[in-house]
Amino acid sequence: MARPFHLNTPLLESVSMTQRVGTPVFLKMENSQPSGSFKIRGIGHLCQQLATDSKGVVCSSGGNAGMAAAYVARKMCVPATIVVPSSTPQLVVQRLRDQGATVNITGKVWDDANTEALRLAETEGLTYVPPFDHPLLWQGHSSVISEVAASLEEKPGAVLLSVGGGGLLCGVIQGLKDVGWTDVPVIAMETVGADCFNAAVKAGRLVTLDDITSEAKCLGAKTVCRKAFEFSQSGEISIISELVTDQQALSAVETFLDEERVLVEMACGAALAAVYSGLVHRLQDEGRLPAPLGPLLVIVCGGSSVDMEQLSQLKHKLHT
Repeated sequence: MARPFHLNTPLLESVSMTQRVGTPVFLKMENSQPSGSFKIRGIGHLCQQLATDSKGVVCSSGGNAGMAAAYVARKMCVPATIVVPSSTPQLVVQRLRDQGATVNITGKVWDDANTEALRLAETEGLTYVPPFDHPLLWQGHSSVISEVAASLEEKPGAVLLSVGGGGLLCGVIQGLKDVGWTDVPVIAMETVGADCFNAAVKAGRLVTLDDITSEAKCLGAKTVCRKAFEFSQSGEISIISELVTDQQALSAVETFLDEERVLVEMACGAALAAVYSGLVHRLQDEGRLPAPLGPLLVIVCGGSSVDMEQLSQLKHKLHT
C-alpha cells in the first residue's frame, strides 16, 4: 500500500486551555500537516485511489482543499487546476501557484467555483477532487481519530471541531465509530454567516444559504454535505451544533497565537472560540455536556489562508 501523504501530527496538552475549561485539553495540531491543514488526509487518500493514472486533477477550494490537492498532485507528478472564488486571499492564490498548480478564479463563493471545476472535469477529462463530500475523503480524515486513540491514555470527554462543508465532521464520526468511541459527543462549531450545518440541524432538512456573509471564508459552503446532516439526525453519535460570531472567532485566533504561539485562520478559530468564549461551560450548565468532562480533544484544523497582514485587516474590518 502506498505511503500516505499526511503526517501523524502532534497531540499537545494545552495548559492555558485546561485552566479555562477545568478539564485536560488536548490539541490535535493539524496545522502542522505539509499542506497546512487536515485536508491532506482525505485528499491524499482520495488521489491515491482515483488519480494515479490521471491526466490531471481539478479541485474547487477556498484555500485548504486546494492547497492539499496541489501538494498531492505535485508529489504524484500530476498537473493540478485549482478553481477558487474571488473572495480567496491573494496569498492563497500565490501559495497554490508556488505548489505548481494552475489557479482559475471563478465566481463569488465556493459553490460558483465548484460548478466550474465540475465543468472542467467533464470537458477536459480531469479527475475531480471534491473538497468535502466523498466517502474516500471521510475515510482519510478518520485517521485523525485513530492517531488520537493510539496516543491518548483515556477516551476523550468530547471532540471539538469546526464545520465548513462537513468533511472533517464526517471523518471524525467515522473515526469515532472505528475505534468504538460512539459515546463521545462532538461539538460542531460554525460562524454566523457560514452556518449551513446549523441551519440544516435547526430546519430538520438540508438548507442552502443565500450567501456567505462571514469572514471565515474557508467555512463558506452554502450547503453542508448530506452525510453530515444524516449523522446529525441518526443519533448514532451526539452532535452539538453551535455558532460563534466572527468577532469571537477572530479573538480566539489572537488568543491562540498569544498562548500557543500558533497562527491559524478564522475557520479554525470557530472551534477555539468554544473554549475561549465559555461555550463549553455553558453546554455543561445546560446539561448538554457532562460535568465533570473527560479530556477535551480539539481538532486544530489549521489553515493556509492567513498571515499577519490579513489578521490585521480582519481586526480593522470587524472592529469598525
